[in-house]
Amino acid sequence: MIEPTYLTHQFLIAMPALADPNFFQTVTYISEHNASGALGLVINRPLNLTLDQLLAHLQVTANRPGLTAIPVYHGGPVQPEQGFVLHSPIGQWDATLRVTDDIGITTSRDILQAVARNEGPQHLLVALGYAGWGPGQLEREIAENAWLSVPADPDIMFNIPNEQRWLAAAALLGVDLNLLSSDAGHA
Repeated sequence: MIEPTYLTHQFLIAMPALADPNFFQTVTYISEHNASGALGLVINRPLNLTLDQLLAHLQVTANRPGLTAIPVYHGGPVQPEQGFVLHSPIGQWDATLRVTDDIGITTSRDILQAVARNEGPQHLLVALGYAGWGPGQLEREIAENAWLSVPADPDIMFNIPNEQRWLAAAALLGVDLNLLSSDAGHA
């Protein structure tokens, strides 16, 4: 029996032929993948919303400079009203999924309150919504050449400008997506 390969802490890189508008030219950070399915956050699709605007909407008082420069991302099409904070280091928050020893995803309000006070994690990416796959769905999509996968690089998640993340993630595999055709074919 072949053991399944799970993609937790990997990037899913949309192939050029993937036309689904939710995932066209996206990089998705997979935070959980097992026999029950997969969950991830798109890390390169900023909304027309900044962190200071989100905090004001949540009635969280912010006294940290620079929040207007931090975009909020469209994490995926599932539950777009739900907020997720992808961050490093892990810290101690009320509701955190520990992905690695240094990276977590928190859904509790306490992390945003800490960020507003300039006491939050050093690196963060705030997203609304997530990407989800049912049992076997992601494996089928990969077999159909919809995605490339590569171990996640925190530098790409937290430091590379969002418009460069798709190409930078593929470059980890030595792939230049600009050279690939968006037309699928089979020999």
